[in-house]
Amino acid sequence: MTEISSLHKPVLLERCITLLGDALSSESAILVDGTLGLGGHSEAFLKRFPKLTLVGIDRDENALRLAGERLAPFADRIHLVQAVYSEIPEVLEELGLDLADAILLDLGVSSMQLDEKERGFAYSFDAPLDMRMDKSSDLTAAVVLNEYSEAELSEIFKTFGEERYSKPIAKQIVKVRATQPFTNSKQLTEIIAKIVPFIPGKSSGHPAKRVFQALRIEVNSELEILEETIPAVIESLRVGGRVVVLSYQSLEDRIVKQALVAASTSSAPIELPIELAEHAPVLRLLVRGAEMASEQEIQENPRSASVRLRAAEKIRKAA
Repeated sequence: MTEISSLHKPVLLERCITLLGDALSSESAILVDGTLGLGGHSEAFLKRFPKLTLVGIDRDENALRLAGERLAPFADRIHLVQAVYSEIPEVLEELGLDLADAILLDLGVSSMQLDEKERGFAYSFDAPLDMRMDKSSDLTAAVVLNEYSEAELSEIFKTFGEERYSKPIAKQIVKVRATQPFTNSKQLTEIIAKIVPFIPGKSSGHPAKRVFQALRIEVNSELEILEETIPAVIESLRVGGRVVVLSYQSLEDRIVKQALVAASTSSAPIELPIELAEHAPVLRLLVRGAEMASEQEIQENPRSASVRLRAAEKIRKAA
């Protein structure tokens, strides 16, 4: 158990507990951890709230297995399900559970996935170009690199990775794959390193960071699924229920921000003299803007450096 726990240090754990705790006071409280991972957040909530029922969701079969081992002491209070977090309403219905009291989403790639070399998520060591969160999926990073057109690759790198050098990178990939298909991450990182300028001490991160992010997002349809998820989360919360979302890059955070702000804003036309009930906000924002990790937490857990936390409470039933 110690070995599993050491693989994952939950980000902003105490803040998540504080924000969601008020919604978990009842003896029948239900928490949905839509990104279970290795179960670090979930374990802490189960310990802190002895009557809590947990629904843990993850796309990754291996993560579910390891989290199941970690959460075995709470077996009578947990339901672990392989699904994507946009399917929260369907998961609750299939389990015969009512609306959730709290929902937690810790987005992006997990510590375990980054650390498992064979998964191909990291650019820091050579590995097969896989990047699938759900191993049953057919689309891998290698398929994207070897089969997508130059224009499609360039657009993915630009849109999902915000990569300034998307066009020359895509052009070189198409040129190289004509004689040698891409199979491993080293092939890709070497190409990128020759194109993207890197100045030690000035450049931010590895030259391949943005392209790897873009490939991961494409392979797993991350942004498309996330756009469907916040409405599903709102639908799945009881009135008084709360949601906390942890994002790690600007594209994710933008989607979360826009969805939460829209649901917490009146939809009444400006010309209406009074606000009708159906136009009233559905959510109340719990934090101003996005909260970041403290310097102390970043020192203790470097993976929290880029986190952006947003939270809201459901204040009325949606129409």
